Amino acid sequence: MNITSRSAYPLMGAVLAALLTGCTSSNTDDSGSDTDSGTDTDTADGPVPTVLSTVPLDEGVDQRLNVGVQATFSGEMDPLSLTSTSFVVQSGTPAVNLEGTVIYAGTTATFWPSELLEPATVYTAVLSTDALSVGGRGLAEDYMWTFTTGTELAPGLPVNLGTAGDYAILAKSGVSSVPASAIIGDVGLSPAAATYITGFSLSADATNVFSTSPQVIGKIYASDYAVPTPANLTTAVGDMERAYRDTAGRAPNVTELGAGNIGGLTIEPGVYKWGTGLLIPTDVTLSGSGTEVWIFQVAQDLTVSSGTKVILAGGAAPENVFWQVAGAVEVGTTAHIEGAVLTQTAINLRTGASINGRLLAQTAVDVDGATVTIP
Repeated sequence: MNITSRSAYPLMGAVLAALLTGCTSSNTDDSGSDTDSGTDTDTADGPVPTVLSTVPLDEGVDQRLNVGVQATFSGEMDPLSLTSTSFVVQSGTPAVNLEGTVIYAGTTATFWPSELLEPATVYTAVLSTDALSVGGRGLAEDYMWTFTTGTELAPGLPVNLGTAGDYAILAKSGVSSVPASAIIGDVGLSPAAATYITGFSLSADATNVFSTSPQVIGKIYASDYAVPTPANLTTAVGDMERAYRDTAGRAPNVTELGAGNIGGLTIEPGVYKWGTGLLIPTDVTLSGSGTEVWIFQVAQDLTVSSGTKVILAGGAAPENVFWQVAGAVEVGTTAHIEGAVLTQTAINLRTGASINGRLLAQTAVDVDGATVTIP
């Protein structure tokens, strides 16, 4: 005998609907947000990021003391989420976080410790779920790996200038010339407009993408020119600022060399740091091979006296010389410098001065009858 009547079906349907509603609502809060998705929100998009590889490798041994700790992700990340809070390197018991700078380029984040790592020491690197993809999705869980240092230093790595390296001069607020200067390479200015490029007698191309000048063997770009120039310059300026932070974040091999006066010295490859300004009153020589790197970190101004030269010897290449200057850069009359100059303020090349390298300023660049040659 069938004891289930037709009148019971509506009641059973209501019970099932309530059960289904309960299952669905368990994953949301009162605002409708997904409460089981960690850092994900209703606005997050794309796949959850993962870490594909690390440098050093997990449980790696005999790591050099001047390494940058790297993580490469499965996709593009939000650079603003990759900081010394979301990406830490620590050691000791209890664990103590190292001071450092996080640089992001491509799909790789690099933590540069502010000081050389300690020899024969175990370190742990941690990426937290606060590291987000460009779509706003965090890592599913904290990602950790360990490595042990040895006792030696690695050869220095050059700074990646990104698209900023495409320019002989790149500035944010202005580029000026006193004719006749000679610029061999492209010139870029952003976010300031072309009216802040002065002394060059600009002639706009028919496309209005760039200008030319009798003083420039190359092209001149400004933020108010036609597409794609504005976007390209925004990227280049961002790369310039990132390269500045990268250069400033490298752990120094030597501090306060010459008490801020390096005139007459012959300097081997390495990272050199000064907490004051740096003066070069007489010729200085950078001696090393074509693959070795020099990084100079200057907390105040860099001054190259008139008639003074920075000389490369032993095959040293200007592409591997980097001057990171927090203050102003003054290159005196007929003086000569080699390498990329990255400064937070202004760069001035006086009459007859020259550089075999790049001038990358977060304010303005002034060339006064001077010569700039991109390597």
